[in-house]
Amino acid sequence: MSRETHLALRIDWSELDVFGHVNNVMFMKYVQAARLHYVEEIGLMELYRSAHIGFMVAETNCRFKKPLHFPGRVHLLTRKLSAANTSFVLEHHITDEHQQTVAIATDVLVVYDFTRHEKCLIPEAVRKQMES
Repeated sequence: MSRETHLALRIDWSELDVFGHVNNVMFMKYVQAARLHYVEEIGLMELYRSAHIGFMVAETNCRFKKPLHFPGRVHLLTRKLSAANTSFVLEHHITDEHQQTVAIATDVLVVYDFTRHEKCLIPEAVRKQMES
């Protein structure tokens, strides 16, 4: 079983577009917040602070299902879909405050050594946290 993280964010009036729903760009902002929440939980941000090993986003994708409206909250459930030697894939299930799916996003993250300027193996401690 892979670790899952949950994040709830308030929808802000400034995130709306001229059509009265949350602009698609804001979904990527929500995904970024969920991604950072997840990598904090698995210890990758602490590893960056101590050893300059972090991550880079190699790919991101979002499939929009239905509009998201103000006022309200957006909820993100993030989980690891897969992991290879130097990268892993996250899925973000995005729902509104009525638990209706509004979008599903994925990220491919590459573990990166910022001192050596090259990708590196996923550290075993991080891999274990992804599975806890």
